[in-house]
Amino acid sequence: MTSPLAVLVGPPGVGKSSVARILAARTGTEARDTDRDIERLTGRTIGQIFAERGEPHFRAIEHEAVRAALHQHSGVLALGGGAVVHAGTRAALRGLPVVFLDATLADVRDRLGADDSRPLLRDDFAGRWLGLMSRRRPLYLSVARVVVSTHGRTAAQVASVVRSELAAASVGVPS
Repeated sequence: MTSPLAVLVGPPGVGKSSVARILAARTGTEARDTDRDIERLTGRTIGQIFAERGEPHFRAIEHEAVRAALHQHSGVLALGGGAVVHAGTRAALRGLPVVFLDATLADVRDRLGADDSRPLLRDDFAGRWLGLMSRRRPLYLSVARVVVSTHGRTAAQVASVVRSELAAASVGVPS
């Protein structure tokens, strides 16, 4: 079994995929995104899966994608924003170098702009995002070894902070 150097969790639009790519490049590894894994595996977008089969079906697929990635990938892994909702996924993350990328509503709104591809954030974006965060923040914190704020930082700056924080915590990414 192999284990990722870092696993990035956080809300939709926080920049997990971008930070993963930068951090992987800096550590000479590869980035992997479980949302992309799911789309390749199913031949469907996340939005299509939600629309056609609903969230519980998607979360079951997502859990299996995360489990596979945790066992197969040795680089930097970015999980979907809701992956921590599944109890089995949270259990699988125990003891791993998990980083919660935290953001404010304004930061995420600026990053996502008019992107309507995120099924749980359509329509009342602010209300839905705040609702998601009130439910998910305790879950993100329960799996994280490190918490990194993305507020006012570029993806490259966040990647630098992630690397430093993991090194200081003596987990995951080498300094």
